[in-house]
Amino acid sequence: MDLVFTLVCNGELSLARVLRKNILDKVEQKKLLRYTNSLKPLAARGVSARPGTLHDFRSHEIADQLTLLDAELFYKIEIPEVLLWAKEQNEEKSPNLTQFTEHFNNMSYWVRSLIIQQEKAQDREKLLLKFIKIMKHLRKLNNFNSYLAILSALDSAPIRRLEWQKQTSEGLEEYCTLIDSSSSFRAYRAALAEVEPPCIPYLGLILQDLTFVHLGNPDLIDGKVNFSKRWQQFNILDSMRRFQQVHYDLKRNEDIVSFFNDFSDHLAEEALWELSLKIKPRNIVRRKTDREEKT
Repeated sequence: MDLVFTLVCNGELSLARVLRKNILDKVEQKKLLRYTNSLKPLAARGVSARPGTLHDFRSHEIADQLTLLDAELFYKIEIPEVLLWAKEQNEEKSPNLTQFTEHFNNMSYWVRSLIIQQEKAQDREKLLLKFIKIMKHLRKLNNFNSYLAILSALDSAPIRRLEWQKQTSEGLEEYCTLIDSSSSFRAYRAALAEVEPPCIPYLGLILQDLTFVHLGNPDLIDGKVNFSKRWQQFNILDSMRRFQQVHYDLKRNEDIVSFFNDFSDHLAEEALWELSLKIKPRNIVRRKTDREEKT
């Protein structure tokens, strides 16, 4: 990549582009190979004592372990980190929050990769339905973090554009109503207001609210502290603090946690789109027709 940078500085844009593409292609190939190996049953990898696919675990057990991992990271987040992030968005000053956010993103991409790597349509459908069941249990656990991480994966463009049975699509739509962004996420806010701890909220919305309050209100009014702004910030952060005070009582399942592998085995967005288009190519006939009309 240093050589790519040097080529760009020297005006060799074509060579830099080719070299960069080759580097990224090799990186994706290694990721794909590592992920493919992780999908093999553990028995085939010399581990016979543990199951090797998501279907070997019960949905409620998976939800429990997702919640356990989320909780371990959630309880580490300090309130000042969250407040600072809304102001500066500095990863070094908000290390625990950054780790929690990365965990959310990795989980979401892991779910997408797991589904789209399946060669058969029926296997992809089976996995998607499995994740819907897991989401159902996550909702009972008041774990909105993993719930939304999985939902964002199932509703992502590379996954959503594939062909699914009508019953499956309609079932997924019901879950999507919780994160409907209309009316400022009214459905989610209402659900969160009704829950009793323990609970893991979706931090993305908390950060969004804090950012809006920070940018939309001055710190000082006529040289005096803007207490209205501080009160709004307190109300947002106090709900998070309340959820951190009540912990889950869940036992760790090493087999499931090992299967997750810290959600590190996932494909990048470009690779997901490549596989999605391989499964369901774009309408080539329509593009030819457009070209003929231009001619």
